[in-house]
Amino acid sequence: MNRRSFIRKAGIAGAGVAGLSAMSAPALSQNKITWRMVTTWPRNFPGLGVGAQRLADRITSASGGRLTIQLFSAGELVPALQSIDAVIDGGAEMSHGAAYYWQNKSPAVSFFTGVPFGMTSRELSAWMRFLGGQEVWDQVYDQFGLQGFLSGDTGTQAGGWFRTELKGLEDVKGLRFRTPGLGGQVWGRLGASVTNMAAGEIFQALQSGTLDAAEFVGPFNDLALGFYKVCKIYYTSSFIEPGLATELAVNKKKYQELPKDLQDLIRDVCQAEYDQVASDFAANDPRALEVLVRDHGVQAIPQFPESIVSEAAKISAQLLTEIGDTGDALTKQTLDSFVKALNIVKIKTDGTDAQFVQARSKYFKL
Repeated sequence: MNRRSFIRKAGIAGAGVAGLSAMSAPALSQNKITWRMVTTWPRNFPGLGVGAQRLADRITSASGGRLTIQLFSAGELVPALQSIDAVIDGGAEMSHGAAYYWQNKSPAVSFFTGVPFGMTSRELSAWMRFLGGQEVWDQVYDQFGLQGFLSGDTGTQAGGWFRTELKGLEDVKGLRFRTPGLGGQVWGRLGASVTNMAAGEIFQALQSGTLDAAEFVGPFNDLALGFYKVCKIYYTSSFIEPGLATELAVNKKKYQELPKDLQDLIRDVCQAEYDQVASDFAANDPRALEVLVRDHGVQAIPQFPESIVSEAAKISAQLLTEIGDTGDALTKQTLDSFVKALNIVKIKTDGTDAQFVQARSKYFKL
């Protein structure tokens, strides 16, 4: 091939590539998707709100802008505790919250957030990823046209904020207490008057006297919410939320319409964020607790009185038995899967992890 022939053919090829690019650009633009994510958290809220924003940004970035997620914090598009309904009704494509907020839709959903005396966060992820938890959750959320993913992990939460120290069961009677999920039902059976409300509403309710006590997550969040300004007694270990998970709930029809690689991207980013949020809380809960005690005069108490904990354990077992006896078929299936997995994963937690932590606490000093 001579030089002139080569140049002429190269020019034609270049024109073809340019023409293809010109035709492809509008098509690519038309294939770009924008979704709305509504959350139950205030904007830039430590750990949870920040985690939701990071999740949205990571999906947008990793997809190269093919799937752009616009985040609307609590109250910006819908009230915090109506976010899941917005996804079901089509007002948004995604909701970032906690599944047990929707227990009025099905008792089964609480098992994918936190169960009193149940799984730690690592145990929960083991159930979800390797022991059938995701599969049963898929069936539960199919009823509502949703696809659920674990999206964050706070670890074991704090027990809550109280105006006065609890000495025993009598101090629980009539206590107006903000606490959700199955744990809220346990506190209710202990004698408290239980309610649920979104993060941004709790402080005002404490300040006005509408609430006597409240639990939310732990020091990292609770410091930002300012609960210490009203209550000074802080129980730092919860028995009702041993490993709380947040969720990303997606409109299932729209999720299934996505290309397979974008479906996988959402799943993988959620899994990465589950671990990222866990690290955020592990790093910042201890530092926030130090500030609460040192700078704000908070009395941190590791555990509730034994009389409360032991009675709560009995009530928790009774509650789960009742759910198994009276729940619908999917709720029973969820409970059975949860209990079967718990009996597997706790072998390592109780027999290996707990023994190490006890030994380190007792003997190892730096």
